[in-house]
Amino acid sequence: MSRTPAPRKPRQRSQARIDAILAAARALLVRDGVAGLAIYNVAELAQIPPSSVYHFFPSVPALLEGLTADIHAAFRACLEAPIDPHGLSTWRDLSCLLEQRMLDLYNQDAAARQLILAQHGLSEVTQADRKHDIELGALMREVFARHFVLPQLPEDVDVFTLAMELGDRVYARSVQLHGAITPRLAEEGMRVFDAYLGLYLPAYMARRGSTPTEM
Repeated sequence: MSRTPAPRKPRQRSQARIDAILAAARALLVRDGVAGLAIYNVAELAQIPPSSVYHFFPSVPALLEGLTADIHAAFRACLEAPIDPHGLSTWRDLSCLLEQRMLDLYNQDAAARQLILAQHGLSEVTQADRKHDIELGALMREVFARHFVLPQLPEDVDVFTLAMELGDRVYARSVQLHGAITPRLAEEGMRVFDAYLGLYLPAYMARRGSTPTEM
């Protein structure tokens, strides 16, 4: 005898609605840009009442902050994905790998480019992006420290956060000029990222768990 499926918990239903709202907002952001995003348009595309959108996201800036958090979750996943330590001879190999992963995400996610790299002038989104950048910078430092013995770094400067933000400035310039991250400016952004880290990281650092013959 087949069992009747247990009803979904309220939290599951709420998360499903949040996911639907964010998916609709992403689609509209890509199609119309930040200026064209409206709660009623999101509700119509998500096929849910506007009141439900307002329940979770009471304003367009709140909705954009939610999208920013969602996008940064994807960036965190990039940093947390497995890394083969045998492919790392120097820290620059790790730098290139991580930045390429994040660049690939930008290239695959038009909403991420619109929200983080395009000019929109929304202070709420900029502040949320900055907060998430600090978290990503701390996570990137952890990833580097997992594979290499880091030198003493300044406490008053978020080195890895600044490296990411400087690279993003180049990618943003490309989006403003060309509507996309061109291969040439992608290369320049990665060079800026790598060059800034090189101000604080020596050319050669000991690898975690390495032997003298592996250095």
